[in-house]
Amino acid sequence: MAHRVQLFNIRQSMQNNKFEIFHYRDNKPENIGVHNHNFYELYFFLGGKVQYSVESSSYSMEKGDILLINPIELHQAQIDRGQIYERMVLWMDCQYLSQLGGNSINLAECFDRNSPKHTNFLRPDNLQRTYLHALLEKLNKEYYDNKPDSKIYAETLLTQFMIEINRLASKSEDVPYLEKEQDLIAEVLSYIGNHFQENLTLEKLASEFFVSKYYLSHEFKKRVGTSIYRYIIFRRLMQAREMLLAGIAPGDVSESCGFGDYANFYRAFKSEYHISPSDFLQSKK
Repeated sequence: MAHRVQLFNIRQSMQNNKFEIFHYRDNKPENIGVHNHNFYELYFFLGGKVQYSVESSSYSMEKGDILLINPIELHQAQIDRGQIYERMVLWMDCQYLSQLGGNSINLAECFDRNSPKHTNFLRPDNLQRTYLHALLEKLNKEYYDNKPDSKIYAETLLTQFMIEINRLASKSEDVPYLEKEQDLIAEVLSYIGNHFQENLTLEKLASEFFVSKYYLSHEFKKRVGTSIYRYIIFRRLMQAREMLLAGIAPGDVSESCGFGDYANFYRAFKSEYHISPSDFLQSKK
């Protein structure tokens, strides 16, 4: 099968246990609410008008811009439906990518938030952009081809591509970054990220930022695509899921993530993930 361009598929979970690649082009793109994945995502922007938020930072995307998003980062694209929206997206299993470089190199380093030079945003120069785009096009073609050697060739291309991305990310201080948008909602998102364990309410946040709760609620929903209450719950659940994956008992997770009592945590977790916290913990052991 030759290289293919696809309409967007709303599926947000991996079906391949290694990696998946998509080339999307949409005439009438739909906005997806704030979300996260349990895998690494690399986003290569090709066209359209998009404001992309990762955690509390927002970027006006230009052709060739790259976003690196790890599993604990909430993100969302705000898309202008008046233009054709085109991008290439790589999904990579965390364990697979960490092992892909063998003992010599950690190809997941560019996603590590603890790295001193960590960034979500890369803007390659024209030569780099052309080269990286060509590699992705070739990877996409091999991924969907049925030749006997396509599978191993695709993995070789992925390795090459991620080496280039890590090299680019390691020199991020030399990249001409687009200045991050600093505004009220970005500050609120950052505040929630640092205080979600506390008893946060719309009223408390409005008071903290000296605005009316009605204005804050409206602007937050307009920018993020969901209510403040829903965002706080999602942030807590995301942290809870990571703690359960680390083997921490559900009762301790509930208390650490700000749910107040276990019953509230149980209901929220099961509603979001369709499994109880204890069953989820057991399934990952």
